Amino acid sequence: MPSPTLIPGAPCWIDLYSSNTDAATTFYGRLLGWSAESPEEGFGGYFTFTKDGKFVAGCMANDGTTGAPDTWTVYLTTDDVEATAKAAAEHGGQVYLAPMQVGKNGSFAMLGDSGNAGIGAWQAGKMKGFDVRNEVGTPTWFELHTRDYAGAVAFYRDVFGWEPRTMSDTPEFRYTTLGEGDDALAGIMDDTSSAPEGSPAGWSVYFRVDDTDAALERVVELGGKVVEPAVDTPYGRLAQAADPTGVVFRLVAN
Repeated sequence: MPSPTLIPGAPCWIDLYSSNTDAATTFYGRLLGWSAESPEEGFGGYFTFTKDGKFVAGCMANDGTTGAPDTWTVYLTTDDVEATAKAAAEHGGQVYLAPMQVGKNGSFAMLGDSGNAGIGAWQAGKMKGFDVRNEVGTPTWFELHTRDYAGAVAFYRDVFGWEPRTMSDTPEFRYTTLGEGDDALAGIMDDTSSAPEGSPAGWSVYFRVDDTDAALERVVELGGKVVEPAVDTPYGRLAQAADPTGVVFRLVAN
């Protein structure tokens, strides 16, 4: 079976754009057990995080010149980043950053989907993506929250080759996944009933932890904050938190 990160359209990488990379390194290191690797020369100070020696995420300093906020970005696998960027523009999206090669590691583009949620596209070279996911201290789920639900499902189908699977289709809870059941790799949630009109669409990253409540306490101790307290759901005990510069992420424990 192919690696989940190599399935077309599957989340294969995340990176953090942070105005305080030292604080981020300390925060995620103590919260999730990550280590920061030294930046490679020629990549603008971009560095990677590892968990027990395995790649889990990247990080880039936000010096404020772009005007973009600190954020986590999700990248989806593509076999042809040029074609994906072209398709994004043809299906109601935008190309924020045209395809660019990253040495022998691969090529990427930064796109906006039909609801203006930012999403990265990654064509693998030497760097395939995550070495590990869905374990404690690693990324485990990736979820788009959008009021443009139907448009988003069509966008990811037409641009990234998703074969959408409807998990729920009621006015209270509309949700589509890439893959089904235990094989699902990412989801799209309809935020129409829960988010005010004009609310920005965006991707959320979930990190798996042993104990959601204990992790939230640790978040606060490390200078972050609780955005949404822990709640029990059919998918685990979920919570939303923010790191010291305000970047939001989610936590889950089963």
